[in-house]
This record gives sequence, structure tokens and C-alpha cells, in this order.
Amino acid sequence: MYSPRLKDTYSKSVVPAMKEKFGYKNVMQIPRLTKICLNQGVGAAVSDKKLVDQAVEEMSTIAGQRAVSTKSKKAISNFKLRENLPIGSRVTLRGDRMYEFLDRLISIALPRVRDFAGLNEKGFDGRGNYTLGVTEQIIFPEINIDKVNRINGMDITFVTTAETDEECLALLKEFGLPFKNQK
Repeated sequence: MYSPRLKDTYSKSVVPAMKEKFGYKNVMQIPRLTKICLNQGVGAAVSDKKLVDQAVEEMSTIAGQRAVSTKSKKAISNFKLRENLPIGSRVTLRGDRMYEFLDRLISIALPRVRDFAGLNEKGFDGRGNYTLGVTEQIIFPEINIDKVNRINGMDITFVTTAETDEECLALLKEFGLPFKNQK
């Protein structure tokens, strides 16, 4: 039966390394990745509704799972924004799709970022989650550059069961995410 490469890596090398580093007594204490959330805001969608549909389509292609459009929660007159107006797209990945996406992100997409020096270690939220911003969606090989009419960025959030940022950082480093100050 097929199992994603990083899922096997987690059980074979990440779990023993984390157990040794933090001295966990129980295997269930070891932090694990629960989900990866992709978010994309399309500010220009206020004037052109088709941009949100294109964003949803691109997100679905990148994630391998159907994305949904997000709607504005309140009206802001200065931005010509009305309530319940489609304004972005999002998708949440769990299980095998999550590990497949993480593998593609680490091995293919991040090396394609221009002038990439590593991920910033300031994206932690204090509760064991990490968020990184990608400025261009064209770093993903699934996107055909010729069909892209607008370059959008996105936020990628890694939600873990880690209690602290230090545990989350160690977990993500074990998975192979390239942070700037790696020793």
C-alpha cells in the first residue's frame, strides 16, 4: 500500500530524533503535523469577480484538493468592500495530501523562489504553529505560467500538536524545512 515519503520519514527518523532531543516518555507526547492551511487574499477582486474564481482554481491545482472562496465579514467603504463579497480563497490539507504537499513544497517549490536564503524563524505564533508567506504562486510546478494573468502570494500555515515554538521549530527542521539559521 502507498504511503507518502514524509509520512514514513516522520515515523522512522523524526520520532526518534524528537524523543531523544526533548526526552519524551510517551510516543503520544511527540509533536506531529495535524494540518496545512493555504490562504490567498485577492484584494483586486472588489472590482473584478473573475479573479477569485481564478484564485480558487489555482489553489485547487496547487493543493490537489478543491479550494473554497472566502467572503468578507464586514463592509469597509474606503476599500469599496461590501459584506459577503468573495475576497480570497483557502484550502486545508490533512493526512496523505498534507504530506504530499509538504514534500513538493520542500523539494520543488521553495528552491524555485528567487534569492532564497531560507525561511524566517519569526513566523511562529507562540502555540506551536508556523506561518510562512509566499510572494508568487508560480513557484509551484503545477501552475502553468502562460495561463497566469496575475501574480498572487499566499500564506501557508503549519498546524502542529507542539506545545512550544521550540518544539515546532525542531519538528519542521526534522522534516527538512530550510530555516535561515540552521546549524
